[in-house]
Amino acid sequence: MSKGQSISQRAAAVKPSATLAITNRANQLKAEGKPVIGFGAGEPNFPTPPAIVEAAIAAASHPASHRYSPAAGQPALREAIAAKTLRDSSFASTAANVVVSNGGKQAVYLTCQTLLDPGDEVLLPAPYWVTYPEAVALAGGIAVPIATDESTNFAVTIEQLEAATTDRTKMLIFVSPSNPTGSVYSPDQVKAVGEWAAERGIWVMTDEIYEHLVYGESVFTSMPVVVPEMADRCVIVNGVAKTYAMTGWRVGWMIAPEEIAQGATRIQSHLSSNVNNVAQAAALEAVTGSLDASGEMRVAFDGRRLKMVEMLRNIDGVTCEEPGGAFYTFPNMKGLLGREIAGRQANSTLDLAAIILDEANVAIVPGEAFGAPGYARLSFALSDDDLEEGLTRVQRLING
Repeated sequence: MSKGQSISQRAAAVKPSATLAITNRANQLKAEGKPVIGFGAGEPNFPTPPAIVEAAIAAASHPASHRYSPAAGQPALREAIAAKTLRDSSFASTAANVVVSNGGKQAVYLTCQTLLDPGDEVLLPAPYWVTYPEAVALAGGIAVPIATDESTNFAVTIEQLEAATTDRTKMLIFVSPSNPTGSVYSPDQVKAVGEWAAERGIWVMTDEIYEHLVYGESVFTSMPVVVPEMADRCVIVNGVAKTYAMTGWRVGWMIAPEEIAQGATRIQSHLSSNVNNVAQAAALEAVTGSLDASGEMRVAFDGRRLKMVEMLRNIDGVTCEEPGGAFYTFPNMKGLLGREIAGRQANSTLDLAAIILDEANVAIVPGEAFGAPGYARLSFALSDDDLEEGLTRVQRLING
């Protein structure tokens, strides 16, 4: 018997989700009676549309929902996801390419487990979503962060990708609209990255979960649509969480070449078997139904986006780019570092987030969580009143 630590090195190396940690800390303070306003959670503050809920209620009473179903997802849902993808992004696939997963996170995990061998390198433009590097590491891969900033609207350049590539590079993780920055690649930028990856023979996992949340002149572009030669080396990750306000229902999917989809299905068959059947019925209603509720959310988010940017720019020492998608801003807070705030020294955005939470009862996620020290992520997926009150508190704390 080993006399070392009980927990495996793999489990010990996984970092907890910083976004969930911030949300949990904010909820703890709320339970203590503190008037906390949280900008941390990445979920719409809207209820799931009624028709989707009704579909779930009906499914719950159906005996077939009480039994195991195919590990890759119910056939009707897989077919509907393929049809929805063709409708929304013009990418053609079949049910055989679709694997339904327990949320988008599991789709990311399955992609890494299916494609990566130990030592394979994955190009990871930063700032990045907190789960990406952990999913890579759990598959034995090595994440290779590539720093971006406001000068390119947080978009990675071909020159940066080329410089980071080695003979061990297996995959690029690509996301637009972006979590955490809200930046959106232009169609030409998406095409350039896709053509580069195709020429290099590199796989791309493209996360399209914010496809319907774009604002102003920004447009969503699906990489394998504008670069058809990437279709055989591309995995699309998506889900119902953001578009339909269904974060808690835990239904996502991956769309991949059949060999990859089959491999992911084998892994899922041992990991979790099928996704909850009632949730799958809700997802079926979502992807085959109207996008009206999503459109209404987008209008509300657009107004909050502009208000948040305006208020952040009125904080001394803070600059903020206007996000073109998702529901996050990613302000540069480097101008606050090294300052004393409320009698405390803010030497990092980790320090700054702690001071803001303790002194103003406002929760933000420091940029360190996303591989971007000096920045912070603030979600505008909260009520207008809370948004304005929370940022007013931060203004008072910083500006005096």
